[in-house]
Amino acid sequence: MEASKIDVSQMWELAKQIVELDVLRDEKWEHLNQLAGGNAHELLRKVQNS
Repeated sequence: MEASKIDVSQMWELAKQIVELDVLRDEKWEHLNQLAGGNAHELLRKVQNS
């Protein structure tokens, strides 16, 4: 099945959004790391599991 031009455009936009989210995630992680220091991993796991 061949993707239409609309599908390609939507896929491209989604890919760009994923990259932007990945960059934002890295920035947020660095900020959390600065605030929580050595406890950042533990804190993140607790939040994920709550």
